[in-house]
Amino acid sequence: MRFSGRGSEFTVKKPFKSRIAYAAAPVTADQRAENIPGAPAALDWETTLRFRHHLWSYGFGVAEAMDTAQRGAGLDYPATRELIRRSAAEARSVGGAIVAGVGTDQLPPGPATIDEITKAYLEQLHDVRDAGATPVLMCSRHLAAAARDADDYKRVYGELLTQSDKPVLLHWLGEAFDPALAGYWGRHETVLEIIDEHRDRIDGIKLSLLDADYEIAMRRRLPAGVRMYTGDDFNYPALIRGDEQGHSEALLGVLAVIAPPAATALRALDVGDVTTYEKILGPTLPLARHLFAAPTYHYKTGIVFLNWLAGHQDHLTMVNGAQSGRSPQHLLTLMRLADEAGLLPDAELAQHRADAWLTTVGLA
Repeated sequence: MRFSGRGSEFTVKKPFKSRIAYAAAPVTADQRAENIPGAPAALDWETTLRFRHHLWSYGFGVAEAMDTAQRGAGLDYPATRELIRRSAAEARSVGGAIVAGVGTDQLPPGPATIDEITKAYLEQLHDVRDAGATPVLMCSRHLAAAARDADDYKRVYGELLTQSDKPVLLHWLGEAFDPALAGYWGRHETVLEIIDEHRDRIDGIKLSLLDADYEIAMRRRLPAGVRMYTGDDFNYPALIRGDEQGHSEALLGVLAVIAPPAATALRALDVGDVTTYEKILGPTLPLARHLFAAPTYHYKTGIVFLNWLAGHQDHLTMVNGAQSGRSPQHLLTLMRLADEAGLLPDAELAQHRADAWLTTVGLA
């Protein structure tokens, strides 16, 4: 295939104001290290942090150490803690917004008690707070396995929210992203009850269920002052645009690859230019739906692949050997969709890298 070089018009770096938008950023592995399945994560810190500056330069906040960064899928907690510390320091240096994931992944795999889970959450909550980032209370595989009913979720989250001195974000990651989280909260009403009880300590909730109708219904039930952050990489343009009863803010993995056009679209939304907003974001939607196609949890491979084509990193190695998570045919389609969405304005670089890759996978 040949790249068009579309997207040069999306290079303007000015802030947008009408929406809050965090991009969940990937990490760049150190290609010289043993980043094989089961090995401790070794990161290329310079490239990883440079990509966060790219996102801040377009007006996005960074959602650090989330699912996109291979949290729970190769990024171990020592590397996670260092990533949060370094990213938060970089955010302070440029006045960039940053939130960071709080989980229980320092616990070993397997059963854990509710008390052990709470203690692990609190340790990470303190690490994130000490780093200077806003905490995002992520869903816990340990809690999903250990909780007997909704009361166990209320007990754990109640303790976390009571001990947080500033508002946090909640995070509901659906089983499409992580099958181990099926049945989280015990029942859907549980999280709304937690939000209602602790509304003064909750900035908002990120919803990643890939169910636009449910997100809209839940958004309309949130207490005043509690925001909905869409994590719906299938339906984000309409959810961010909103309706007469409100809109969703954004905390999305797809923003890591569509930041330049998305920033331009959001600036159009600032002045009420919905036509331009939809014209720009529309072509990114087929890409996002392909990127996050089942098995959705392998979307990180596609994000790193596109960032390599765009020049944000110099290789395809991922922690935990995750570069093998998508087929060559899937990535070939992804290249075409990225070009159509205007994500590869340096056509010469993209062509050089694509040709080399096509040769290695036998599709040249």
